[in-house]
Amino acid sequence: MPRQERPGSDGEHLVQQRLGTTERADRFYGDQVLDHLNARMQEFLVRQEMFFLATADRHGECDSTFRAGPPGFIQVLGDRTLAYPEYRGNGVMASVGNISENPRLGMLVIDFTRDRIGLHINGRARVVLDEEMRAAHPGLPVDPIPGRRAQLWVTVDVEEAYIHCAKHIPHLQKVPAQQRGARAWGTDDVKRKGGDFFGAAAEAAERAPFRRAERKDEHLRGGLHEDTDAVTHHDMPQEPGTRQLNGAGHRFADRNDFVEELNAEFLDRVERVLARAQPRRPTEDGPEFLGWFGRRDG
Repeated sequence: MPRQERPGSDGEHLVQQRLGTTERADRFYGDQVLDHLNARMQEFLVRQEMFFLATADRHGECDSTFRAGPPGFIQVLGDRTLAYPEYRGNGVMASVGNISENPRLGMLVIDFTRDRIGLHINGRARVVLDEEMRAAHPGLPVDPIPGRRAQLWVTVDVEEAYIHCAKHIPHLQKVPAQQRGARAWGTDDVKRKGGDFFGAAAEAAERAPFRRAERKDEHLRGGLHEDTDAVTHHDMPQEPGTRQLNGAGHRFADRNDFVEELNAEFLDRVERVLARAQPRRPTEDGPEFLGWFGRRDG
């Protein structure tokens, strides 16, 4: 498969090359990765009751969360578009806030009880008010439970859709309805939301207020760290056509030059880090499993 046609990132392609999995990866890309939702994917989505959501802000700082609702809460609006509701929560709005800065998201929809299979969906999202969503799609159902009525909707333009295989997905069983406690959709009752399960609130008076660590734009350099050869921070030109001197003494005529230089630097770092790894065949069930990259020297 030509490089420009391969799904995935440059980083994953380099890891595949280093570990000898490129051929297997290309088979997966060719057989399983779609740019739309086929009929079986659509049927799968409309009966699911939960999924896991990944977003990131404009700095690349990530958030993962969980979404749930009755079957059909994921609305399939076409073979390249879906939508899900945002119910009343804790008011933080982390996912919606990230989407407002960075529209890319990832969804992992897993059926633990019936098919024991998963579906990855990656794409671009936008946030829509409930009244605007219903004006555009008048057939949307109105949920009888107030706490399960959408305040907002997130629509997703699907760019990638592919299977998450069954081999590591546990097979779960639902608790019979008569044994379940009622879920408190949209409640503000602290106890019904789980209380202070992890004891964080109880310790609040004894700790300093949370302060976010200084952002260092790791997302521009990749997440692979080495003991030596620290990467110099680059200052991206803010406007096309400007010339700006970065800390390493390089000049970039515009953003394209900056990105090209940065990509080359990142790919070189990936190669060097992977070269220090000692690949070994993964045997997760074995007692000596040392991780996917094996043991490092030094």
